[in-house]
Amino acid sequence: MSIYERLVYARNSRWFGKLAYFLLKLLGVEIPRSVKIGPGFLLHHGGMGVVIHPKTVIGARVGIYPGVTLGRADVYRPATASRFEGIVVADDVILGSGAKILCDDGILHVGRGTVIGANAVLTQSTGENELWAGLPAKKVGQRT
Repeated sequence: MSIYERLVYARNSRWFGKLAYFLLKLLGVEIPRSVKIGPGFLLHHGGMGVVIHPKTVIGARVGIYPGVTLGRADVYRPATASRFEGIVVADDVILGSGAKILCDDGILHVGRGTVIGANAVLTQSTGENELWAGLPAKKVGQRT
């Protein structure tokens, strides 16, 4: 486990949580303390530029590459008027460099084992073991 992943898990520490959160911010990673993350999380290459919305839940063995964003698609609305409820990333998902997962209504689910390609912009929920790529992201295959 790298220092980056150690800091991600340390965010939940009673004594060092705030310090770990601010150290991550200094390293260019925005993962609020409210984000739930399962075991085996990988923040590849230090995760520079990763931004995750506080209403996100991340499963086990998820890999996130630099430049990934998980958040609201309706930023033109005040947060109090948003219908965004959160993002759920299931187990064994890979989010490629620069991928954007954006939701504007309800909860967006990224299915177990799904891969989101580099620089893809995903605005809808996915099934299990799917491959998504493009702008906007479309299903391009099945993971075997």
